[in-house]
Amino acid sequence: MSGSLAMGAYGFYVWTAFAVFFIVLLIDSLAPVARRRRNLRDLRARLVRQENRRRPGTPSSNESHP
Repeated sequence: MSGSLAMGAYGFYVWTAFAVFFIVLLIDSLAPVARRRRNLRDLRARLVRQENRRRPGTPSSNESHP
């Protein structure tokens, strides 16, 4: 069993290559999700700013009311 895991003299290289592959695969699959969330957050903020510009007499959403 340990001989097959060590893979001769190349075990360290092989397992390092597997680890790097799976790390890159994980990052590659999670990056679009993070990008989508960031884009939606930016779009919501932009819409709030545009709405506040359309109604100049109203306070912005982050101002407190007396």
